[in-house]
Amino acid sequence: MGPMPTKGGPGKRGARPAVDERIVMPETRFEVIDGEVVHVSPADEPHGSRHSKLSALLEAFCAEGYNAASDMLTRTSAKGDMAPDGSIYPSAPDPETEGRQLEHLAFEVVSTETLAAAGRKAASLVGRGVRRVFALDVTRQRALEWSKRTDAWEILPRDGAIDDPALALPLPVHDLVVAARADDAMARALLAKQNPVLTDALDRARGAGEAEGRAEGRAEGGAEGKAEAVLLVLRARGIAVSRADEQAIRRMRDLPTLDRWLAVAATCKAVTDVLGTQARPRSAKKRPSKRKR
Repeated sequence: MGPMPTKGGPGKRGARPAVDERIVMPETRFEVIDGEVVHVSPADEPHGSRHSKLSALLEAFCAEGYNAASDMLTRTSAKGDMAPDGSIYPSAPDPETEGRQLEHLAFEVVSTETLAAAGRKAASLVGRGVRRVFALDVTRQRALEWSKRTDAWEILPRDGAIDDPALALPLPVHDLVVAARADDAMARALLAKQNPVLTDALDRARGAGEAEGRAEGRAEGGAEGKAEAVLLVLRARGIAVSRADEQAIRRMRDLPTLDRWLAVAATCKAVTDVLGTQARPRSAKKRPSKRKR
């Protein structure tokens, strides 16, 4: 099957083909690795679930000026046309071909596929110029990176992070391999990127909290002022106020009760007359006991 025409057009004579020239027909389940046509089977639950989380994480973490993609074909050589499970590439077109630029990061999800098979793709992608290629081992819950130095996979530290200019912030390895942490990681990334929906929601929440705080402050200040007024009236009339009664009046925060106390303080004979006007919960009525016959 000959190369499929693309917007980028054919590569220069003697040079590698453009990354968006095709050997295989797009939207089919085939890749070409080192000249071998490989059928890519549909994913089962572990692979499919991890693939979905990977796509969401890459979309959230990709830096400004980059795009994230899933299963996007990349022409690696005259005999290679393959699609990593996830990739991040510059959003600007290639200045020479006017087509897509080569991805900077590529990710493979490894479930039933062996790491050796994923390694063949990684070597081809790195050989084409992809800066970094990663594998997510679903079974062992670990992440690996293809090493140009050893031409093999190297396990990444579980508590480490992938730090790269194509990412808005470092992508924690643990969040990448543990499905339950994906949502938290995406939220952190979107907040770091000042996602307008999240920042607007946070601003509204902060505004509501500040308004509530101001209202509570006004109520607190009003209660303190009225309590002080009750004490001033009592003292001006020469009515003795014990330490315990003063504390009880100052602790009161119910404004209607303080209003009643202030009115009573103007005419009362003792402070007990004031405090006795506080609303008390009604006690339950006792049922009359039945007389024994």
